[in-house]
Amino acid sequence: MPLDQLDPFIQDALDLIEFANGPVTSEWGAKRAAMGHPEPFNLRHLGIGNEQWGPEYVERYARFAAVLREKHPEIQLVGAAGPSPEDERFHYLWKELPAHKVDIIDEHSYASPEWFFDQAKRYDNYDRNGPKVCMGEYAAHDRDIPFPPARNHWRAALAEAAFMTGMERNADIVHMAAYAPLFSHADAWQWAPDLIWVDNLSLVKTPSYHVQSLFALNRGDRVVPLQLGALSESEEKRFYGSAVLDEQKGEVVLKLVNATGAASSAQVRLGGARVKGAGTLTRLSADSPTAINTFNSSDRVQPVTSPFEAKGDAFELTIPADSVLVLRLPVETQTR
Repeated sequence: MPLDQLDPFIQDALDLIEFANGPVTSEWGAKRAAMGHPEPFNLRHLGIGNEQWGPEYVERYARFAAVLREKHPEIQLVGAAGPSPEDERFHYLWKELPAHKVDIIDEHSYASPEWFFDQAKRYDNYDRNGPKVCMGEYAAHDRDIPFPPARNHWRAALAEAAFMTGMERNADIVHMAAYAPLFSHADAWQWAPDLIWVDNLSLVKTPSYHVQSLFALNRGDRVVPLQLGALSESEEKRFYGSAVLDEQKGEVVLKLVNATGAASSAQVRLGGARVKGAGTLTRLSADSPTAINTFNSSDRVQPVTSPFEAKGDAFELTIPADSVLVLRLPVETQTR
């Protein structure tokens, strides 16, 4: 669309915000109320574009942003970083969009498990004064596997878990993240992998689903320093961890991913937190790297939770080969 013909589309964006957040006395707020939802939806973010790239996108982003900043400074604007997480289009947009004061940049990645293992430290060195990140679409899969559900095998989920520890450790940078796609029908699918597979009668939760669920149900309020000692050089390459504090429950939540191919014993040391009493340990693992859940065997890969007790600010832990562990431990002191 030519730059001098963008006004109707910019007005659509303004109408969308009014529909979501406007009072019932406004034109679009009244339409929302008439549909049965008088309360505002409290929209906070608005994405401008999806997987766009190049100078043409930046020029149009700037036109939208100028009006939206003036009319709705309370809305955070999300810009696109193209369809790939590291090509020329991606680097161009990360160079150009900060000049337009974009709040969040939307990164996408569909790649091999090895890419996600290797990128677990991706956000460690991002500029803390620059835009924040939404990893708005991501999934690990092997493209050479022909049957789509098989792309949701255990090693792909393990790689996603490793990558997610890096996002959690860098929560000051990564403000949002979303696995994609979500649903697919076994007899009529378009994309693979997918988080949940369905047929006309039942559904299958993939190993990736269980990874997403473990991270979503074990969130914290702030990151806690975590030291993992006594690991060999080869173990360090494929061993991952993050720790957060659930302030309401007074619990430290540890997420540990062992993708070394062998059991690893590690000393876990929590900075400023002292464990008191029994907690829980949830393990997610499989009997094969290519294990999948199917309609006939939907529980081949699923989490198992058991009691776990540790004391003090350091303890020994054995992490089974190719597994994800989530520990919830009550603590008595924390250092901010």
